[in-house]
Amino acid sequence: MTQHDSAAEPRGNGVIFVEGVRLIIVLLGALVGYEIGHHVNPLSTSDVIGLLIGAASSYVVGGVAGRTLDRGLQRGVRLFRNSPPGEIFAATIISTSGMILGLILGMALVAIVRSAYAFVITAGIVWVFAAFGWRLGMVKGRQIVAAAGLSRILNPPSRPLPGQALLVDASAVIDRFLLILGRNGLLPGGLVVPQFVVDHVQVMAASPDPVTARRARRGLEGLEAMLGLGVSVDLAKDEVPEVDDPTTKLLTLARRTGLRIGTCSTTVMEGAREWDLTVVNLHAVTTELAPDHVPGERISVSLVKEGRQPRQAVGYLPDGDMVVVNDATHLIDEGPVEISVLSTRSTSQGLMVFAKLAPPTGVDGASSLTSG
Repeated sequence: MTQHDSAAEPRGNGVIFVEGVRLIIVLLGALVGYEIGHHVNPLSTSDVIGLLIGAASSYVVGGVAGRTLDRGLQRGVRLFRNSPPGEIFAATIISTSGMILGLILGMALVAIVRSAYAFVITAGIVWVFAAFGWRLGMVKGRQIVAAAGLSRILNPPSRPLPGQALLVDASAVIDRFLLILGRNGLLPGGLVVPQFVVDHVQVMAASPDPVTARRARRGLEGLEAMLGLGVSVDLAKDEVPEVDDPTTKLLTLARRTGLRIGTCSTTVMEGAREWDLTVVNLHAVTTELAPDHVPGERISVSLVKEGRQPRQAVGYLPDGDMVVVNDATHLIDEGPVEISVLSTRSTSQGLMVFAKLAPPTGVDGASSLTSG
């Protein structure tokens, strides 16, 4: 998430803010030094010497105070980082509002104190309020302006997007459960798939790892199948060129469109929580609603390769779940075989079924007749 942090607050912004605070404190220190010197000896150059000493000492103090205040403002907006450039207009509105609020408070102070110090303090208040308003507006401007009923002044998305759609990443596309949701009418708002996600899945489909390649191809086929089922699948061309990290790209697009994120990635889920975005954990849904293959259940499966342990064979159920069968390597590529479930286990790639070859039905029947 380092890239995420660097995008949230350009270094130049902090430097400008610190120098602005330093300038205000230097002016304040110079005024204090001047008045002290003038009070000591009004008829000499003590006032000038006091001004110079006050300015020099406050220059150092101003740098420390500016950096401390800058870090405080950064902590104040840490949860609202990396807003897209489209929020600049909203940031301007909120920054101006903060400036006006600071000016009102400062003018009240000037009216009460009636001193040159009050004007310098007013400048500091206005600067801090304006800077905080700008930063907050950059990361939360769209929601604040929408709450004020001014949404139309922001640039709308390049195309209409269904409000209840799921914005999915690569982990969701290759997950078997996405197609199950669509097949059963549980995606009424459809899907929004960014182009950079499709590109990533296509690269995975060409992976030398057969499991990864199989899951990626199944995911691309699943998107095509959902179109045939009447599920809306919107290919989003937004590339988010100002961001390089794929996770940050997805989160930025979700913030721009206001869509829920559908994912199986823990990294994306953690990022969504930090950005205060709505996320659907498809892996949790998959685990909770996965088919319950009870021990002793008979299943027909085609075995396609050897397993990790000696004489183990591996096959796949129609929904993509892996099946590991003991003592069955001699039946690889021999067509469907009957197996008996021993146990199941949930993994990050779905449900894994452990099984053995099922005895022929006739043998069981013969045994029962004999025992009778």
